[in-house]
Amino acid sequence: MKKDLMDILCCPVCKEDLELDATREEDGEVVEGTLYCDDCDETYEIEDGIPDLLPPEAR
Repeated sequence: MKKDLMDILCCPVCKEDLELDATREEDGEVVEGTLYCDDCDETYEIEDGIPDLLPPEAR
């Protein structure tokens, strides 16, 4: 996932901004980590560079 996506990504539940916690990066892209919404206390995983932004009830 490119870090530039943080400008357009939002929480699928409440539409607020997400916080990025990158645990592994390669060539300037996030490969593993999490996206966190402080407003609704939801965490979304990033695996193999792909953020899983499904709402909790759809996971």
